Amino acid sequence: MPHNALLELIPKLNNQRQLCVVGAAVVDIVVDTPKLPERGGDTEVIEKGIHVGGCALNIAITLKRLGIESLNALPLGKGNWATLIESAMAEKGVNSVLRNDNGDNGWCMALVEPDGERTFVSVSGVENQWTRSLFASLTLADDALVYVSGYQLASESGEVLVSWLESLPTTVDVFVDFGPRIAEIPPKLFSRLLALKPIVSLNRQEAEVLGMTSAERFTTSWFDKYHCPLILRIDSDGALFADRNMSGCVSPFKANVVDTIGAGDSHAGGVLAGLVSGWELPDAVLLGNAIASFVVSHRGGDCAPNQTEIADYLLRY
Repeated sequence: MPHNALLELIPKLNNQRQLCVVGAAVVDIVVDTPKLPERGGDTEVIEKGIHVGGCALNIAITLKRLGIESLNALPLGKGNWATLIESAMAEKGVNSVLRNDNGDNGWCMALVEPDGERTFVSVSGVENQWTRSLFASLTLADDALVYVSGYQLASESGEVLVSWLESLPTTVDVFVDFGPRIAEIPPKLFSRLLALKPIVSLNRQEAEVLGMTSAERFTTSWFDKYHCPLILRIDSDGALFADRNMSGCVSPFKANVVDTIGAGDSHAGGVLAGLVSGWELPDAVLLGNAIASFVVSHRGGDCAPNQTEIADYLLRY
């Protein structure tokens, strides 16, 4: 799809089906670092801000700004971090239907290097303490689209999450963004998840963990092997995709990279917004590319654009 055609589609973003976002709300402490610390060393960094974050919350914010409603299953705990998160969520018009008073929410330090690459040091909280009773409180439509994050799949309660997904009607679609902890997901759990035929989103590094040597061959062979759609984000080269109907490459957008925090999350948010609006996969991926490009041009992971802002951004092309 040409970029100008995407401009015509953006005002048509609206829920054609229910969207449920399952995952984490945490706090990101962002610092600039000239290099990653060496073992036993002491690296001076510059604090750049404290932001609410977490993959699922970043996505919920992206969806809200694009005019898409979502059922947000982001456990909120009890403590200083939870209070900060809940206040920030209220300011952004986002809420969560899940609470867990048995602890506080987690936090992470994001170390941003001069080229914009980020490395996280994370502390888990209630966002990784999933139980069957928590999931039982969620009411989903039979045709819902459910997002899940690899962070929760790699946690100790990952099996609980997959068991819940397996209990849903076969008419419910699952979208999985594995993230950097893909290697920590037990192989049996990984196989059970892919047996559900989810839409899978990977970046280049995550695909290499799964044995990728050629992006094009990996993408086309993926569907033949797993029979589920794949989105492969290849940085400034755009994104490859494959589903039962077609495969191809979706063009990128130029960006002045400030930091890459939230890039994958905002991409997923754009794709999810397109999919629940009834768009075809390549059109949804193009929207994801545009939003991710916008986000990496700004600092922090919670800076996704609204419809007007992304339209103005596209007009530059």
